[in-house]
Amino acid sequence: MRNSEWYDWKWQLKNRFMTLEELEKVINLTNEEKEAISQVDFPMSITPYLVSLIDKDNPNCPIRKQSIPSMDELCISPYDMEDPLDEDNDSPVPLLVHRYPDRVLLMATESCASYCRHCTRRRRIGYNRNEDLSRAYEYIKSNKRIRDVLISGGDPLILDDDSLEDIVRSIREIDHVEMIRIGTRVPVTMPMRITDQLIYTLKKYSPIWFSIHFNHPKEITREVKYACNKLAEHGFPLGSQTVLLKGINDNAYTMKKLLCELLKIRVRPYYLYHCDQAKGISHFRVPLSQGLEIIKKLRGHISGYAIPTYVIDMPKGGGKIPLIPEYVTKINDSYLLQNYKGETYMYSDNEENELKSDLGGTLRHVSGAPR
Repeated sequence: MRNSEWYDWKWQLKNRFMTLEELEKVINLTNEEKEAISQVDFPMSITPYLVSLIDKDNPNCPIRKQSIPSMDELCISPYDMEDPLDEDNDSPVPLLVHRYPDRVLLMATESCASYCRHCTRRRRIGYNRNEDLSRAYEYIKSNKRIRDVLISGGDPLILDDDSLEDIVRSIREIDHVEMIRIGTRVPVTMPMRITDQLIYTLKKYSPIWFSIHFNHPKEITREVKYACNKLAEHGFPLGSQTVLLKGINDNAYTMKKLLCELLKIRVRPYYLYHCDQAKGISHFRVPLSQGLEIIKKLRGHISGYAIPTYVIDMPKGGGKIPLIPEYVTKINDSYLLQNYKGETYMYSDNEENELKSDLGGTLRHVSGAPR
C-alpha cells in the first residue's frame, strides 16, 4: 500500500474489513469475537484507518468494543425494540422522519464507513434500498413549517461529492428551509474524506452545520484534528453527539477528557445521548442515575461550553427529553439552590420583589415570580 492510497477515502471504503478472515490477519481476536463475527446478523464494517486505532491485543480497547461484534448482541433484553424511536411510524414518506414541527430527518443512505455496534438503526443500516429521495423532497416543499433538515442515514459523507451535492442543492432550493445539518461519524472513522473538493462543494450551500459522533478521546487523532479544523476554518459550525456507553465512556474522567479535547479542535459538545433500547445493544446501556452523576461531576469543573445536554430519546416516538441533576428545591416562596460543590444557598422571590420596590420598579418582572 502506498501512502497516497491510505489518504484516499475511496481506497479506505474499498478496503474495509468486513469478514473474520480479513480481520484476524491484523487483530488478535478472542474466540468469543470470532464466534460473534460468524453469528451476529448486524454486519461488520471497519475502515483500515479505524482498524489502525484498535489495540490488537486488548479486547477492552474502546475502539475495538465499538467496532467488532460481541456475543452480547445476541442477548436480547425484554426492553429491546426493533425500532426504539418509532421512526417508522413518524415517516410520512420513505426515507424521511418528521417528529418535531419545524424539522425533519432525511435518510440519505443506509450505509456507513464503519458500523458502530451500538447503532440504533441497525434494523436497516447496511442493507440496500430501492427508494429514491424524490418523495421526501416533495414532502418538505409542501410543508412550509419545516425550516430545518438534518441529512443523516447511514452516513451521508460516504456518498461521492456529486451525489451529496444533489441532495444539499435540492434542499437548499426549498425557500422555507433555513437550516441544513449533516449528521456524520465519518470525520472519526475516515477523516481523509474531508477533502478540499468536499469543502468547495458544500461551501456553495452554506450555512451547513455538522453534527459529528464522538464517543472516546482515543478517537481524536492527528488526522481527526486536521479534518475538524479544516471544516471549522471554512466556516462550518461543528457540534458533537456522544452516546453514553458502558465500558467505553461511562465515567467522569473519560467523559471530561473527551469533551475538553473536542473544544480544542473547535467542536462544541452538543448532546450526550442515553443509549437507546435498540435490539441487541443492552450491554452498552448504563442506569440513568449513572449518567446524571457524570453530568453532576462535570458541572463546575470544566467550561460550560464543554458540557453537553444529557438527553434520552424516548421510546415510541416520545422525542428527546433533557436529563438534568437536581439543583433546585422549592420551599414555599423560596428556593434552595445547590452549586457544583454541593453547597446550598437560599434564594427568595419575595426578596427580589422588595428589591424592585426599592429601585422604583426599574427591574423587570421575572417570569414565574409572584407579582
